[in-house]
Amino acid sequence: MPMVFLILGVLLVVIILWDTFEVMLLPLPIKRRFRLVRLFFDGTWKTWAALARKVPAERRDKFIGVYGPLSLVTLICIWVGGLIIGFGLIHESFTGNYSLPSFLQSLYFSGITFFTVGYGDLVPRTGGMKVVSILEAGCGLGFLALVIGYLPVVYQLFARRESHVLLLDERAGSPPTATTLLKRHADGRSLQSLQELLREWELWAAELLESHVSYPMLVYYRSQYANLSWLTALAAVIDTCSLIMVGIEDLATFQARMTFPVARLAVVELSQVFGIREVAIARAHLSSEEFQAMKASLEQSGLKLIEPDAELKLARFRATYEPFLGGLAEHLLIDLPGWIASGDQLDNWEKNSRGAVAKRLVESVSPEPSEQKPYSNSVEGKRY
Repeated sequence: MPMVFLILGVLLVVIILWDTFEVMLLPLPIKRRFRLVRLFFDGTWKTWAALARKVPAERRDKFIGVYGPLSLVTLICIWVGGLIIGFGLIHESFTGNYSLPSFLQSLYFSGITFFTVGYGDLVPRTGGMKVVSILEAGCGLGFLALVIGYLPVVYQLFARRESHVLLLDERAGSPPTATTLLKRHADGRSLQSLQELLREWELWAAELLESHVSYPMLVYYRSQYANLSWLTALAAVIDTCSLIMVGIEDLATFQARMTFPVARLAVVELSQVFGIREVAIARAHLSSEEFQAMKASLEQSGLKLIEPDAELKLARFRATYEPFLGGLAEHLLIDLPGWIASGDQLDNWEKNSRGAVAKRLVESVSPEPSEQKPYSNSVEGKRY
């Protein structure tokens, strides 16, 4: 019996510590199916998502947004509880008294040792318990210090991710679309700025992959606005790269060819790490009529597709990443935008009375003397 308690306790402690090491310290993708953290997210997210589907649509996104921070706190509590139970089993193996009250006392002793409370009502009496108590106290101090350093890192990564997402509001719309992103830069005669933006998003996609694989709970952190998310932003950027690589007159493809593989790698790797299957999404069925409408909209801003088989070429690019986007979107309950924004779509900064006033003020600003006269986007009614 002592050996059974000892083996179970040591096994539980090792599993918890290794899982903590993989999540907090190991910067490598772990695709192993039977991980404590993966089993935790698989089980709890399915339950939370099922409840979210029953919540009214206007409150659903806020309900889902609670899951990310709550899952992080719950996971830490599970780790701490598992370590206390594991060390409690080890302490129990040294007592020689295996009744329920004795085991509860061992858990109590393990808890006060782990948190280094030291009331003095229970003390280790055998050599084995003394050694284990020192190890547990050191483990408790180290674990709590690790958690204290871990939380700021998670929220810094989240803040950096969201700052880029929010910047797409005026550049690509809410939700962001590739057509809007291209048109607004073309209408503003800022295609060079578009190249710089794609370079920034190349770095953003690389950081997204590294951070969300290392800290999986970040995948479930939602943005401040229901129509903006890291996934919709990533979809808009990779769509933009696809359109540029198809071939647009007077628009260099180099940066798009650099950003596209990094963004696609992020989508594919995150799908595989979380065990998410590929899903065919509705927008993947881009009809010829919709493609022609998108082409005409781009041409209104001076963006002409030069490839005669542009529709087929675009379809080939889309087939390499849209199924993975669809799987992530279905798993996370995120609606992916189409390729063209609706005619009455407003940006988030415009969606109140003061936003309307601000929009009129922005549109009333005169251009610099060196610029040509203002011009408007005939589809969206915006001036740049």
